[in-house]
Order: sequence, then C-alpha cells, then structure tokens
Amino acid sequence: MERFVIIGAGAAGISAARVLRDFRPHDVITVLSIDEKVHSRCMLHKFLGHERDAGGINFAGVDFFDKNDIIHIPSQTVTKIDTQSKTVHYGESYAIPYDKLLISTGAGFFIPPIPHFREAPNVFGFRDLSDALAIDEAFAKGKRVFIVGSGLVGLDAASALCRRGAEITIAEMAPRVMPLQTDDYAASVYQKVFEDHGCRFLLGIGASDAAVDEAGNITEVILSTGERVPCDLIIMAAGVRPRIQLALDSGIAAERAITVDDHLRTSAPDVYAAGDCTGLSGVWPDAMAQGKAAAENMAGIDTVYEKPYPFKNTSNFFGVTMLSVGRLDLTEGAEIMVHKTDKEYKKAIVKDGKLTGYLSMGDISNSGLYLHLIKNGIDVSGKLDKIFRLTFADFYGVNQKNGEYVYTV
Repeated sequence: MERFVIIGAGAAGISAARVLRDFRPHDVITVLSIDEKVHSRCMLHKFLGHERDAGGINFAGVDFFDKNDIIHIPSQTVTKIDTQSKTVHYGESYAIPYDKLLISTGAGFFIPPIPHFREAPNVFGFRDLSDALAIDEAFAKGKRVFIVGSGLVGLDAASALCRRGAEITIAEMAPRVMPLQTDDYAASVYQKVFEDHGCRFLLGIGASDAAVDEAGNITEVILSTGERVPCDLIIMAAGVRPRIQLALDSGIAAERAITVDDHLRTSAPDVYAAGDCTGLSGVWPDAMAQGKAAAENMAGIDTVYEKPYPFKNTSNFFGVTMLSVGRLDLTEGAEIMVHKTDKEYKKAIVKDGKLTGYLSMGDISNSGLYLHLIKNGIDVSGKLDKIFRLTFADFYGVNQKNGEYVYTV
C-alpha cells in the first residue's frame, strides 16, 4: 500500500486526488491545505459579492473527501519537505510520510516595493478564500477601495464590491483595462460598463507613495501624478508569483517557478509539481490537466504532459462576455479582420496564413475551434472571407475506415 500526499487543494491538487483515487482505490491519499475549505479561485468574486457562501464555491463537492476516502488536513501550512526521509512537515510539530508527493501550492499575489504597501495591514491580495474573508472583514469598516491592476483578478474584485456599494478606484499602469486580453475597443467596452456601475479608472498611472495612520493602515494612495486618493483598503491585483519558497527550502530546484520535466517530476525523487507553482499556465483548466497528468505518473501510468497554449482567457462582467486567444499585440505584417455590430465584436489576426490572435466579445460560441487553429498552426489563408463563420467541417473530413476526423486542408 502506497502513501500519496498532496500539498494544496486547488484545481491541480483536487484533480490529482480524484485521479489517484480512481487508479489507486486502496492506497492512502492525504491532502493538506492552507484554507479550511476547498474553493474555486474563479468563483471568489461570487463569495466576495455575497452571491454565494463558501459551500457555493466548493468545486469539488462538500462530501468529496469522505466519498473518496481521502484524508484532508485543512488550515495547515507545510513548513518543509524532507526529501531524504520522504516526510512532509506542517504546523508546529507535525509530520506525515509519503511514497509519492505532489506540490500544488499555487501562486500568491505580488506587492511592488511602494512605500508602506508591504507592511500595511489593510493591503490584501485576492487569490484564496482567506483573502476574500479578510477583504470582507475590512470592507465592513470602510467602503473606499483602491485596486491596483485591472486584469481579470482586479476586475473580479471590483465587480463583486461595486455590487455592494463600494467606492472603487482602479489604477492600471497600462493605457487600457485588461491590457493582456483586450484591444482598445474591447477594453473601452469593459471600462464603460464598470464606470456605469460606479468604478473610476486611472489608466497609465501608478502609485508612488502612501499616507498611513497610527496603526500603519494606508489612508491615502499617492499617485505618480501627485494626486492623493483616500481609501479604506487596498487590493493588489497587479501580478502573481508562483509559490516556490517551500520547494527552495526543501532543496527542490526552482527559479521563478518549480522546475518540472515533461512528466511533471521535480528534481527530487518521487516528488511532482502541478498548477500555478510550476509557472506553466495560470488558467484553471490547465491546472486541472496538470494535476491529472501528475497523478497518472504518480500512479505508475506513463503520461507526457503537453504544455498548454499560454494565451487564452474568457471573462464575463455585468453580462458582457469575452474570449481572447493568442497574441493580439503581434500585428506587424499581419492581416487584421474585424466584425462589429451593436451586439458583438470579433477580431482575427492572421500572419503568414496562420491565425495568431482571436478576440470575440458578446458571442463566444465556437471558441474551441479558434483555440485549436491557433495552437496547431493550421493554415486559414483560403478562408479569410469567412474567418468569423468557420466550423470544424471547414478543416476536417471523416476517415472512411475508422470514422475519425482527420485534417484535410
């Protein structure tokens, strides 16, 4: 009987636990997590907006551990992995042995070196349920919220709190909102819908200093322009860093992320890593796929993990849905096609006959095809006149012998 230990109960960790139990029905599986409850990072804004309680954002199911006979040790911080004795140390003085170990510690929010920001108790991230709980507690004391960053995380937090009557200011160093996922037009649509709900944007402007009270709480953010913005709490959403300190402290190779091979093995024997801590992708489905692949290898099933295409995101704010795939900024020498109506906006970027970027706002149906075309570098040069009406039938035929779809163009 083997002992499997998983550090982290996010997308990668839970996916791995589920797969391990399927392949190893009689072995011992233990999951350690820093939070008390399993939760979906993608649904944290629903909790912060008081649309759902903690149980309502539990993507694994409230009885997941009992139903699958998995030991869950919640609210614990792992302090060290002894790769020689194959032991995980956690809490004040606890330890648990393993035969195979998965590190799925995720990523944490980043605070730039702005005066007072790293010390102030009213500066929060928005990555875990514990972050959302802390923000909720602080919000009860003051409604003026300053958000650093207008990416998906920042806008998630803004959408949740403006529903609760917050006075929100969002600072973004880039000249538009969601700079990695949008173009100027799509960004303007999202900016307007947030402004219609009471948010204020400061674009191309950063924070340079802060004023604090006697308790060290930031009471005003001082901008690079000299403007002072009063606030009761600050949410940092300007980037994340893979959580690698545990690996480094345990002698496991890591630089900006934990180093893994194509089987998601780390430098330590029988130790694997999956999810945001590997730096392979920051997308939820990709983390689940990594957890699955790592678990299969841990269970003795040889599985090569194919790195995901790195640029893909979907978002939905106040009923405005958007899909962004590929690189929207690589336009030099490319053909750019746009389709715009009152209800939808689509943009395709084609270079050397290959689709390199695709954006759809309003109607994002058939999005899987466009991701497939970009990821596989499939030639679309003969179909530019119908680029927004493509289907798989335009590229694939059925093999007469086995009925499988095969690429025909």
